[in-house]
Amino acid sequence: MAIVVIALVALVAIAVLGGLHWYVWRRLVRDTTRAWGPARITGTVVLVAGPVLMIAALATERGGAPFWLQQVLGWPGFLWMALAIYLLLAVLAGEVLRPLLRRLLERRERAGTAVEAHEAPDSATDPAEAPETPQSAPSRRLFVSRVVGGAAAAAAVGTVGYGTYGVLRGPSVKRVTVPLAKLPRSAHGFRIAVVSDIHLGPLLGRGFAQKVVDTINATQPDLIAVVGDLVDGSVKNLGPAAAPLAGLKARHGSFFVTGNHEYFSGAQQWLEEVRTLGIHPLENARTELAGFDLAGVNDLQSESEGQGPDFGKALGDRDTTRACVLLAHQPVQIHEAVKHNVDLQLSGHTHGGQLWPGNFVAAAANPTVAGLERYGDTELYVSRGAGAWGPPTRVGAPSDITVVELASKQA
Repeated sequence: MAIVVIALVALVAIAVLGGLHWYVWRRLVRDTTRAWGPARITGTVVLVAGPVLMIAALATERGGAPFWLQQVLGWPGFLWMALAIYLLLAVLAGEVLRPLLRRLLERRERAGTAVEAHEAPDSATDPAEAPETPQSAPSRRLFVSRVVGGAAAAAAVGTVGYGTYGVLRGPSVKRVTVPLAKLPRSAHGFRIAVVSDIHLGPLLGRGFAQKVVDTINATQPDLIAVVGDLVDGSVKNLGPAAAPLAGLKARHGSFFVTGNHEYFSGAQQWLEEVRTLGIHPLENARTELAGFDLAGVNDLQSESEGQGPDFGKALGDRDTTRACVLLAHQPVQIHEAVKHNVDLQLSGHTHGGQLWPGNFVAAAANPTVAGLERYGDTELYVSRGAGAWGPPTRVGAPSDITVVELASKQA
């Protein structure tokens, strides 16, 4: 029964995907070309190959195909995913502009015809010398389709191109100050570099990891918190890509909690790997630092392996008069954090939506999409993340590494 349901869902998804691509093909290819010439054939090939490559990229990544194949298919497949989104949005926007442009052309043609009729020569004039009529030019409908279609394609390509450049150049640094009532004066100004969702994988590799390390080290933090979704792949394939993380430098060290993607990639192997890189995993655990407690809980996805988040184990026996900072990948874990008197939770997971208007989808599933918000007596800070999943592209949600500076109200 479950297989039947999965098959039906897959068929519906393919039908929807095919219908949307047919609509984009109709507007950008069929309506802008006169016949099955080179232009229409090329456009059709692109709009058929694109979704096929996208599905292949998803299937090879999830199916554990050879890493080289994931890399080969990943770039065109995942970039098409982003491009298809913005082609669809641009074509939909064009539906609003299309009738406006058509009316404008009609008015100009009527005005031009009226002027020609007023200035027209008498009937004795040679017809060959008469002004050209609008009917001798390409049809108004074809002209409008080409203008709107060209603008839509240019807008989509430009948006995806700029969004991809923004990811590949590396994350920017944000700085946020968070006052904590229980933080002693001695810990005032303590700086935590928060990085999440690096997503090392077939597309973002060793060079990207080095950019992240260099950016973090340049902030000279007191502590580094890696709050999940470090990788999309196995230690075997991505161990060399993650190697630069051994260069992270902070006075009080680097700490790590799992994200949901670690459990698609061999979480236990990655926990062992990050230890060899000098990063300390907090598996439902806590460590005491001078001035506050630092705790971490496993991601919710770990429940599938019987090792779910255990707030009681991480926080149950602590001294609640001390300030506590919790690392938890998903913002939805804030409600348990409030119950356990956590002062500050640091999270990622949302990517800030990654591709607008994905922020509205992310907002429906998470209490906070990005930034700092307060829940009861607990502050929640959500990073937009350093990398990207799927398309190596961000639109309206630039990547970041955040330096969270703790402030004592006693200072």
